[in-house]
Amino acid sequence: MAVNTLKPHQKELFGHPVGLYVLFFTEMWERFSYYGMRAILVLYLVAQTKAENAGLGWTNGEALSLYGTYTMLVYVMSIPGGWIADKFLGQKKSVLYGGLLLVAGHSILAVEQMWAFYTGLGLIIAGVGMLKPNISTMVGGLYKQGDIRRDKGFTIFYIGINIGAFLSSLIVGTVGEVYGWHYGFGLAGIGMALGLIQYMAGQKYLSNVGNFLGASTNENEKEAMKKPLTKIEIDRVVVLFISFLLVIVFWGAFEQAGGLMNIYASEKTNRMLSFSLPFIGNEIPASWFQSLNAMFIIFLGTSVALFWARRKLNGKVSTSLFKMIIGLIIMGTGFFFMTAAAGQYETNGSSAMYWLVLAYLFHTVGELCISPVALSYITKLAPVKYASLMMGVYFAMTGFGNKLAGLLGESAEGLGEYTVFTGIAIFCVAFGLLVMLFRRKLEKLTHGAEDDEHVIDEEIEGFELTKN
Repeated sequence: MAVNTLKPHQKELFGHPVGLYVLFFTEMWERFSYYGMRAILVLYLVAQTKAENAGLGWTNGEALSLYGTYTMLVYVMSIPGGWIADKFLGQKKSVLYGGLLLVAGHSILAVEQMWAFYTGLGLIIAGVGMLKPNISTMVGGLYKQGDIRRDKGFTIFYIGINIGAFLSSLIVGTVGEVYGWHYGFGLAGIGMALGLIQYMAGQKYLSNVGNFLGASTNENEKEAMKKPLTKIEIDRVVVLFISFLLVIVFWGAFEQAGGLMNIYASEKTNRMLSFSLPFIGNEIPASWFQSLNAMFIIFLGTSVALFWARRKLNGKVSTSLFKMIIGLIIMGTGFFFMTAAAGQYETNGSSAMYWLVLAYLFHTVGELCISPVALSYITKLAPVKYASLMMGVYFAMTGFGNKLAGLLGESAEGLGEYTVFTGIAIFCVAFGLLVMLFRRKLEKLTHGAEDDEHVIDEEIEGFELTKN
C-alpha cells in the first residue's frame, strides 16, 4: 500500500493547498460577523426610538455619516495592522489577535448601552485592521511565483467571504429587524468565535506561511528585510498606488450598498410579496437585499475567474490592471438601473425590486473583476518586506472609498437619488475609460511580473511570499 509522505502543509484539495480552505472558512466567519452587523447598522441608527424594535432615531444623513466614517476606519486600520505584522508579529499571529478583538467587539455590541455601542465599534475597527490585510497576504503566500492558480485561489477565498456575507444578511438581518437589533449584533459575535476556533484548529496546514520573517533562520529572508528597494520594486509600488485610485473610485460607488441603497430599499422600494414567508410575512426585509451581491458572487465567482484564466492562456489581454478597469466600468453601468429605479419612484411613488436585483448583478460582476484580482496583484508586485503593509494600504484605500460612499449618500438628501445614482454611473465609466488610455504604459512598470504565469502541477512546497 502506498504511503502518503506529504507533510500537512503540502497537501492539496481540489487542486489548491489545504491551507487555502482554512483561510477560506476563517474569512467566511469573519465576514459573516462584519457584514451581518453592517446589514443592520444603518437601519438600527435610523429606526425610531419609540418603535417596537427601537433604534437610535438618527436622520439618514447622520446615519450615513457615521457609516462612512466607521467603514473608512475599519479599513484604514489595515495600515497599522499590516505594519505590526511585518515588523513584530507576522501575519499568522496578527490574524489570531484580530479575531480575538472582533469577538470582543461584536459581543459588546449586544449590550443596549451607548458606551457599549461605541466601544464595540472601536474594537471591531481594531480587529478588522489586524485580521483583514494579513489573512489576504497569507493566501498569496500559498502559491509560487508564476503560478496561474493564484488568481483563482483568491477567487475561491473571495467566495468564502461572500458565503459569510450571504448568510449573515439573511440570518443576522432577519434577527436584527424582526427580533431585535442587539440580538443581531450578538449573533454576529458568535459567528466570529466559530471562525476563530476553526483558524486555530487548522494551524498545521499553515505552518510555512504567515510567519514573522524577522525571526526566520533563513539568512536570505533576513537579508531581504534589510536591503533597500530596487528600481524594479519601486516601479511596481508606483503601479500599485496608481491602481489604488481605481480602488477608491470603485468602493466609493459600490459601498452605496450598505448605505444609500440600503435605505432606498427600506423606504422607497415596494418589497411586498403576493404570498407569505415563514417568520417574516409577506414583506421582504430591506437587509435581505444585502445578500444579493454575495449570492451572485457564489454562483459567478469561479466562472469569472475561469473566463480570465482562459483569456490568459489564449494570449488575449487579461492583465490585472485590465481586469480592474473593466470591473469599474461594469460596476458603474449597474448604477443606471438605480437611475431607472429612482425615476420610477418619482413617477409612481415606489420602485420595483428588480431594479435593485439588476444593479447588484452588475455590481457583483464588476467586483469579481477588481477585488480578488487586486488582492492577487498586490502579492505579485509588493516587495516581500512590505507585503502586509501594502495589503494594508490597499484596504485603507477601500476605507477611503467607503468614506466617499458615505459622503455621496449624504448628498442625496439635497440632490436626490436620481442625480446621485446617475452621477456615480457616468463618473465610474468615464474614469475607467480614462485609465484604460494609460494602461500599457503603467503595465510596463511592472517589469513583466505577470508575463510568466503558467500552470504549475507539482505539489505545493512550504514557502513564504515570493520575492518579486
